[in-house]
Amino acid sequence: MHIAFVAYDGMTALDFVGIYDPLTRLDTMGFRDDVSWEVCARTERVTANAGLKIVPDVVDEPLSGYDMLVVPGGFVARELAEDDEFTSWLATADAEWITSVCTGSLLLGAAGLLDGKQATTHPDAYERLADFCEVVEERIVVDGTVATAGGVSSGIDLGLWLCAELEDEETRDAITVQMDYPYSH
Repeated sequence: MHIAFVAYDGMTALDFVGIYDPLTRLDTMGFRDDVSWEVCARTERVTANAGLKIVPDVVDEPLSGYDMLVVPGGFVARELAEDDEFTSWLATADAEWITSVCTGSLLLGAAGLLDGKQATTHPDAYERLADFCEVVEERIVVDGTVATAGGVSSGIDLGLWLCAELEDEETRDAITVQMDYPYSH
């Protein structure tokens, strides 16, 4: 399971880290030795919305060859959904699992990755998401192997849900306990 975590300037830090933390624990806590990941961006350095700096592992390379694509959101995603270069880059993904947190689903939609699917986003962006797919006003929406999470903190829930899906509920529960996260499932 090779995961591409997309990063871009202005993204919401918790959208990125909330799903990153539980998914990477599949490896770091010893549940699976076949989970690997890379932070992928179009620039050599990314600055999240509150100034958090991230140095990507992969810069401006196609997103093909990954098993999972993870796209965070942020207020800037509304504008970035209009950026043809960025959305064309996202469209290079051929991952089995396509996932997003918050307004990251707007980016997936603009890239054509939500065609014919149901998805969710931050409640303030439901109307905009409806331009790309059927909107379901839930915290997590799964349509086949497309999984989207609503507002910012829902990325943690989606990450934990994916841990159960990729491994099992016992693994998810152990990760939840280690994270001291009382709100899962």
